[in-house]
Amino acid sequence: MATMAAQREALRRLRERLATISDLSAAGAVLAWDQQTFMPGGGIKQRAEQLATLSRLSHEMLVSVETGRLLDAAGEPEPGTVEHALLRVARREYERATRVPADLVADLSRAASVGQQAWERARAASDWEGLAPYLKELLDLQRRTAEHLGYEDHPYDALLDIYEPGARKARLEGVFAKLKAALVPMTKRLPLEENRSKPLFGDFEEARQEEFGRTVITAFGYDWAHGRQDRAAHPFCISLGGPADVRITTRFDPGWLSPALFATFHEAGHAIYEQGVDPAHARTPLAGGASMGLHESQSRLWENLVGRSRAFWEHYYPELQRTFPEALGGVDPEDFYRAVNEAKPSPIRVDADELTYNLHILIRFELEVAMLEGALSVEELPPAWNEKTEEYLGLVPGSAATGVLQDVHWAAGLFGYFPTYALGNVLSVQLFERAVEEQTEIPQEIRSGEFGTLLGWLREKVHRHGKRYDPDDLVERATGRPLEPEPYLRYLREKFGELYALG
Repeated sequence: MATMAAQREALRRLRERLATISDLSAAGAVLAWDQQTFMPGGGIKQRAEQLATLSRLSHEMLVSVETGRLLDAAGEPEPGTVEHALLRVARREYERATRVPADLVADLSRAASVGQQAWERARAASDWEGLAPYLKELLDLQRRTAEHLGYEDHPYDALLDIYEPGARKARLEGVFAKLKAALVPMTKRLPLEENRSKPLFGDFEEARQEEFGRTVITAFGYDWAHGRQDRAAHPFCISLGGPADVRITTRFDPGWLSPALFATFHEAGHAIYEQGVDPAHARTPLAGGASMGLHESQSRLWENLVGRSRAFWEHYYPELQRTFPEALGGVDPEDFYRAVNEAKPSPIRVDADELTYNLHILIRFELEVAMLEGALSVEELPPAWNEKTEEYLGLVPGSAATGVLQDVHWAAGLFGYFPTYALGNVLSVQLFERAVEEQTEIPQEIRSGEFGTLLGWLREKVHRHGKRYDPDDLVERATGRPLEPEPYLRYLREKFGELYALG
């Protein structure tokens, strides 16, 4: 039997090895960030090979005999300790990685890099045929990955588990059925002839938009000493190895205020989570968010529950008016509040309101499950997309760019990812309500432009732990109950019932 000293030495050496693997992943993240922000278009083939090489090296080091030997030799630290959590997560990642051949990992990385650029070209030209061959390849690679990973009930479970550990397709279907039953009837009762969003369109100079957004997310708690903001076709947040370097991007429309404003709030929510992880977890498997659903809960909390609240705009609307006096000088505060909370079916997910957003996720979830099963081919995807959009949202996209081509996720190889957006919406309300129950001063502080108490609660209950706890465990620790859609649906009924007299 190994001595305690031998186990400690094995754990030390394992930490060093895992840190090197983390560094390789961080180097890949830097290249991926550069690809989406500053890299010249002609560099894509070379960049794809560079990313494939880093993915392969990281994978080979993780699945090596030496990693397995150190995991075995480290023994079983006392339950509840950081060491116990580290080994639990490391073993899960090791076991998952050993099932997937290194060549497949490299192929996926290469195909995703090329696919993302193909998607940018195809969306710009509304050219579905320009993306279809790349999507076919990625779909095949994802099917192969699911088979290598293994599953009990459905191949989708294997891919979903990558982003939401422990989640299963069957459980999602139960949650989504409740969302659909409530949201489709509410959406159909909206007065579609109204146009409340008019105040958001006008002359909004990009530099002033950026300045206002920076002011707000600085107040939220985004740390510019450990972050930066750039521009990208699809806004994103990326952590380059830990809380010391967490970057965000957005996109600006000088004639429309919403895209940059709320994308900035959204991505800052992701970044604040990453920046709040205990620095001791950096370069270990415990770094980063516990799951993508929990990650999304933070971005949606800051974007919607804070950034679209009446309390928030009571404080920030006068400042926004001073920033854009020509466009907003004559706009009443209540009219502006109703504009940023207009509920109306839209073909574009990222522009969707809180009420209809999850219907977009249901569309994508059902389509990607069907593609993975082979019940839906890539060629059949555009008409199937349009049919489901009409079924759930009552409209048909006017083009491929506003329909099947609007999201980068499938072109980036992210199958099983979309459901985490809906889980994040549900969790955002569950967490916010608990925070307000325990810290009743939060709503009034938001009215004063103060967010320290809310941020402090999130830091204590969610952020600092990183991946130390599995998602379900973390949610119960933070809120006292498992994930449940009822608080979220109650929030939507109350908010949009008041805004639209839905009763």
